[in-house]
Amino acid sequence: MKKISPALFLVGLLAVAVGVLMPILSNDPFGNAFRYVYAGGAAMTLLGRLFKPSFPKEAPIRVRRLDRMESWSALLFCVAAFFAFYSAPALRDWLAFTLAGAAIQIYCSIALSIALRKKA
Repeated sequence: MKKISPALFLVGLLAVAVGVLMPILSNDPFGNAFRYVYAGGAAMTLLGRLFKPSFPKEAPIRVRRLDRMESWSALLFCVAAFFAFYSAPALRDWLAFTLAGAAIQIYCSIALSIALRKKA
């Protein structure tokens, strides 16, 4: 599972992106299809993050902290998937959690690459 977790995570992120774009680009923004695509993508990102191999104990604490923080973005995507089903008439809560997860993902990926470059 640890070998396919990066691919599972990437496919999940693509499904999350498609799930976010579906209500924007379709004529029926309150259709149910985007919720299932988004929830499937959120579940895949969570599984990809949970089974990802972690950094060794010898790695700097900043690198290990940023690695753990990336998992929170997948959790926020799952919370957003819950709100996509729970608050169906008002489609703003799931989008807020999606944006929060995306912000954490972007910050962690940039900061992690900088921290790994400084370490090397």
